Amino acid sequence: MVRPRSCRVIYYFDTPALGRRHQSFGRVIFIGRVENDVASPCLSGEELNDAVSEYSDIVFGLQLGKQKFPGFGLTHNWVKRSIFWELPYWKTNLLRHNLDVMHIEKNMFENIFNTVMDMKGKTKDNFKARLDIALFCNHKNMELVCDESRVAKPRASFVLEKNAQLLIYKWLKRLCFPDGHALNISRLVNIEECRLYGMMSHDCHMFMQTLIPLAFHDLLPKWIWDALTEISHFFRDICSSKLNVDHIERLETNIVETLYKLQMIFPPSFF
Repeated sequence: MVRPRSCRVIYYFDTPALGRRHQSFGRVIFIGRVENDVASPCLSGEELNDAVSEYSDIVFGLQLGKQKFPGFGLTHNWVKRSIFWELPYWKTNLLRHNLDVMHIEKNMFENIFNTVMDMKGKTKDNFKARLDIALFCNHKNMELVCDESRVAKPRASFVLEKNAQLLIYKWLKRLCFPDGHALNISRLVNIEECRLYGMMSHDCHMFMQTLIPLAFHDLLPKWIWDALTEISHFFRDICSSKLNVDHIERLETNIVETLYKLQMIFPPSFF
């Protein structure tokens, strides 16, 4: 989905991934076409290899300009053929994508914390995001309010008031951890400016899995706190030292519903 106000391209989670039982989420959140098809099949390595082998190599360079394979955007979305497909074992490799969990977790934490705490310049709930809401989302209470002299942005239900934000920063300033568990996070808190400075990946990792449910408990509406707690527990479970197949399958099922709950809360720019 192209978002003209923000000049970015985003892709919402496909409604078919939820199954028939939860497709009402898509009807509640978004404006436009309702997706009723089943989820797309997951292609095997051999099937993907057959698909990309039909396309020739793209030679990059300023003089050649932009090059696209025939049918791009209609029958496929391939922009190039990766050099990894030349490896003889690549089509049988079970794990072709290695994602950095710590950086994904850090990005998710920053999006949540900066948006809930309404961090100026870092929140995902800005004026352009509210324009996108009017175009794509069924959230009338979050649309911009215009009059003759100014444009007002109504406070969203997921944004804390100033006194609640101050309570969290004062709580973090007094917070202590066992030796070796985490950095002394109180050194990163600036109560006067209501900001956190110098958060590293491990600090975000610890905050995301341990402190998110505690920090926002009783300060946010319960349905918002529940969704944030679910995403916090997901990262905690996926980073566990011991996992079994049943647990992973349950996580794979639950994260789809958790992401849809977050889509019902936050604006499109959050994702």
